[in-house]
Amino acid sequence: MAERAGYYPVQIPDAAYWRRQIKCQDACPVHTDARGYVRAIADGDFEAAYLIARGPNPLASICGRVCGAPCEANCRRKELDQAVSIRALKRFVTEKFGPESHRFAPLDLLKRILGKEERLSRGHEELTLLSRWFENTELRKPSPDAEHVGVVGAGPAGLGAAHDLALMGFRVTVYEAEPIPAGMLAVGIPEYRLPRDLINAEIEVIKALGVEFVCNTWVGRDVTMDELLAKHKAVLIAVGAKRSRTVPIPGSDAKGVLGGVEMLRSVALNEPVQMGPRVVVIGGGNVAYDVARTVVRRVGLDVGRTAMRQEGVREVHLCSLENLQEMPADNVEIIEGDEEGIIRHNSLGPKEILTDSAGKVTGIVFKACLSVFDENRRFAPKFDEAKLTTIECDTVLWAVGQRSDLSFINQEKHGIRLTERGGIENKPETLATSRPGVFVAGDIAYGPKLLIHAVASGKQAARSIYQYLRGKSIPEERTNLHGVIAEYARERDYEKLKRHEPATLTAAQRRTSQTAIVEQSFTEAQAVAEGCRCLDCGVNTVFDGEKCVLCGGCVDVCPESCLKIVSLARVVGGDEFDQLKKNYCDGWSAGDADASAIIKDETICIRCALCAERCPNGAITMERFSACGVWS
Repeated sequence: MAERAGYYPVQIPDAAYWRRQIKCQDACPVHTDARGYVRAIADGDFEAAYLIARGPNPLASICGRVCGAPCEANCRRKELDQAVSIRALKRFVTEKFGPESHRFAPLDLLKRILGKEERLSRGHEELTLLSRWFENTELRKPSPDAEHVGVVGAGPAGLGAAHDLALMGFRVTVYEAEPIPAGMLAVGIPEYRLPRDLINAEIEVIKALGVEFVCNTWVGRDVTMDELLAKHKAVLIAVGAKRSRTVPIPGSDAKGVLGGVEMLRSVALNEPVQMGPRVVVIGGGNVAYDVARTVVRRVGLDVGRTAMRQEGVREVHLCSLENLQEMPADNVEIIEGDEEGIIRHNSLGPKEILTDSAGKVTGIVFKACLSVFDENRRFAPKFDEAKLTTIECDTVLWAVGQRSDLSFINQEKHGIRLTERGGIENKPETLATSRPGVFVAGDIAYGPKLLIHAVASGKQAARSIYQYLRGKSIPEERTNLHGVIAEYARERDYEKLKRHEPATLTAAQRRTSQTAIVEQSFTEAQAVAEGCRCLDCGVNTVFDGEKCVLCGGCVDVCPESCLKIVSLARVVGGDEFDQLKKNYCDGWSAGDADASAIIKDETICIRCALCAERCPNGAITMERFSACGVWS
């Protein structure tokens, strides 16, 4: 509820309402029950926590390192102080029980994940048996006569799709242009954030399902689109956005102007990259920081070459249109970038790249950016053309966006329509293209988003391919439960616990290595303490109006003042609420000031249960809501 002009708009709770209250799960594109695994960690049941985290997400271990964590951004604890460190807690349990832990062989791990051992933990109903949705329930490799599906691209969207398609009983071949699987996960995310052995461990689990990976294979060069369409009953295109966008300004084609994404790929594959001693990175997002921080590490590595008189990078600038508050990069990237010595320039837009007589970069001229967005928050930068800044440099790296390479598609020949913005036309509800049997997923379907969006998109495409090939859909089953918690209790002073941030290497330690992992793991004690901060939003205060005598005890005792007794004349809620009043308040009228109601503001409830303890009639119960069996 929220007061508006003397009235209180209210909503009558239904199943969808209770699901939205679990804000972390509601925000996750694959509907991971973050609350479930965080509370399992608080209980010390770490394996249950891993199984909850991994159930809907085949890349849980990777997400524990580099996910954009929309769950954290929406965490209810933020209303009290700071969000729970959800992503770091996921990393904690994946390191204990995920493929990188090497506790189980890949096939044995899959059996545990899919519920073959039917292991449920204390009250964590979310660990339903996922295998009931899949035809390949014995986890044997698909039969030779199973339909063959081709997946173009081994990034997060392609991997998510391949994982689920194999579980559905299809033969799956993934074509990857790079010499190693995992696409941009392996060649676009720096190793100091995402270790390569972890990626390999995650891939091995998918291989155990019978998925075949064909690397070093460019569609359009090593295999044609016609060959893929002839070989496979269905084809999923999940090529991602692996080419850097540029800004068409004078000098943009000069020697020393490089794409940031291409530079990251070269570093990941140990290919030589020629850069001068002064580098400017243009961009303000996470990719720009990946680029700049990777270059900074070359500074550290080049220090040792000074004695040998070898030229190396000495200075790294990062220039963004946005001011510091508007920069799209995560706060931690900005902070750690500053610590590592990146020279940050805000509110600058590139005007011209300067060159010498040989066509080599000597500097770049920027114009002052007055604003980036218009009044509707649409991208519409405005500049002061007279206020110029020149930064001398030898190398310019673009990191202002990415694009896909779809040169392997001939619209007329293949019947696959492309969009004006360089994507593939598709139906958002199915991800089907204009050609039957061809589907898309990930960036190519909707533009660049978070890694977890790509995983969700791949899983969505897998369901659509299943329906296309088998002529039936996989049902989205929901079993919504509200159960009374007999002896509800919370950890002592849980509402006072401060957020734990993972420890990091010092800036000096970071700068000298491309592979030294910056963010460290939680200790067991830290993880449990952080798990205890979760407000457990699946727990709700349920009121029985037949027992309530409006004594106001619950209102008095509530530490967050989220309960209030108001005149029913000031409560509005639409037709459904009017019907409720008619059913329960016979004779009530808008002018009847004697009728009262208890209303609750869910945004600030900390689930302390003091209201239930205070109620003399037992009208308030603490109940846990679970949306079991949600297919994602």
